[in-house]
Amino acid sequence: MNVYRSSHLFLFILITLNSIHCDEHDHRYEDGNEVVLWMNTVGPYHNRQETYNYFSLPFCRGIKKEISHYHETLGENILGVELEYSGIEINFRNDKPKTDFCEITVTPEFYDTFTYAIKNHYWYQMFIDDLPIWGIVGEMDEAGKSAYIWTHKKFEIGYNDDRIIDVNLTSEAKVRLQPNVQLQFSYEVTWKPTKVPFSKRFDKYLDAGFFQHKIHWFSIFNSFMMVLFLVGLVSMILLRTLRKDYARYGKDDDLDDMERDLGDEYGWKQVHGDVFRPPAHPILFASLIGSGYQIATVSILCILITIVFDLYTERGLLFSTAIFLYAAASVVNGYAGGSLYARMKGQLWIKQLLVGAFLVPAIICGVAFLVNFISIYYGSSRSIPFTVMLSVTAICLFIILPLTAIGTVLGRNISGVPNDPCRTNAVPRPIPEKKWFMEPNVIILASGVLPFGSIFIEMYFIFTSFWAYKIYYVYGFMLLVFLILAVVTVCVTIVASYFMLNAEDYRWQWTSFLSGASSAFYVYLYAIYYFFFKTKMYGMFQTVFYFGYMALFCLGLGIMCGTFGYIGTQAFVRKIYSIKID
Repeated sequence: MNVYRSSHLFLFILITLNSIHCDEHDHRYEDGNEVVLWMNTVGPYHNRQETYNYFSLPFCRGIKKEISHYHETLGENILGVELEYSGIEINFRNDKPKTDFCEITVTPEFYDTFTYAIKNHYWYQMFIDDLPIWGIVGEMDEAGKSAYIWTHKKFEIGYNDDRIIDVNLTSEAKVRLQPNVQLQFSYEVTWKPTKVPFSKRFDKYLDAGFFQHKIHWFSIFNSFMMVLFLVGLVSMILLRTLRKDYARYGKDDDLDDMERDLGDEYGWKQVHGDVFRPPAHPILFASLIGSGYQIATVSILCILITIVFDLYTERGLLFSTAIFLYAAASVVNGYAGGSLYARMKGQLWIKQLLVGAFLVPAIICGVAFLVNFISIYYGSSRSIPFTVMLSVTAICLFIILPLTAIGTVLGRNISGVPNDPCRTNAVPRPIPEKKWFMEPNVIILASGVLPFGSIFIEMYFIFTSFWAYKIYYVYGFMLLVFLILAVVTVCVTIVASYFMLNAEDYRWQWTSFLSGASSAFYVYLYAIYYFFFKTKMYGMFQTVFYFGYMALFCLGLGIMCGTFGYIGTQAFVRKIYSIKID
């Protein structure tokens, strides 16, 4: 009998739990279940990142009892998501006729606030079942003198079985704003069945006509042809040149020292005793290379995971995933940076570990602190809460640092033994004078043009998706562009470094890194052009936000591309110096 009662109790608990979780968390509802309308942010249309809490404007709430506060994820907090319960009652598959839910008296202060918002084209965002909804606060008359506010929200919600598929909002009942008058806000809800499957419900937000435009396809094809051309050109030039060098040096090896034509000794072979000399500032260099490995790992994993799981459909999920992957990839950073520093015979490995672990996070936190200070001054929802700062600090101290340390120890012990094919001379060889166009600074600047050209069009789509109102979803395109960028960067830096070595300048490590990284400089120049000619952004907050975070984006891109350049050039240099030198 006890077993029988226990089984019934267990069944009751399962049924109860199932009824409790029929909500937006599992996106399944039963007839009559509450459907929560969350109010998110409001802000000027032309400044997408300048957002404020919805109730920072004097809107009123519905009369329904407040439910437990929604707890945002780390990614949502950093992205400025600030959900507040609307107090508007919506029940699954229950139509609601026009219903008043609150009213306000337009005081002179409220009048000025609403008028300012309407003049600046303020829009707001809401969520139902994790589906975004956008609306406009109001509009000015044709003369631009009187402000009108929308007071009625008409929701049309599509459903398929027990799931919500789409939500459409129509703003109605435009009322002229005047001081000391009553404003009555109302809403209505209509439910309509649809055959669209749940897996396709986010497709309506994706602008296929924009992202799959012929220009986008043409840019991919053009970049791919550039890759073929560059790879063929580099292979042809270097193979022909190196074949001659190998033949000449092989002939020299058969001669006595007295017979060898010393006048014929020139070019890259002359610097074989210095080519593997550690670069200046080895700690910084090794830390940048390690960070480049880490950023590249995070980038490729984010792209692949998003292709498989459509992370862009969930609010803040892609950003949260990137944070998690960055922390987890710290072991890659430690391994790459620690092993490289050990091969350069560096002794201050703990210092290199700390620099490698905190170099990029410290720069990000510095820029974020500046933007956050301005966000707090403006009262924006983009201001990062103190608890989130503590969470990020904890991630750095208790995840990133230990994993970097583990990677460093592994790197030093597994692949930290120097294995250069040439001995390094005790005294550095003087670097001869050369023509101006062979100077490292000129080569570095010139090297970034072709890699930038390979991603130029894709940058427009990425910028538009982040700074305007598009959702980037063509991650297959991004994967192709990522691979094209890597190949082009490697080819260009190999050629640049070969020219330097032929000019008897053995400082190829920093040159290869900066040559690859220089494409980020051109991306930032394009970002400046985009700001002034492709957007209508204004105000100090949006300007600082734009240029601050674009600088961080270009920094990450530069470190990653610089690492691509160094990896390719290192393999090339080791290959050509693997012949019998002495």
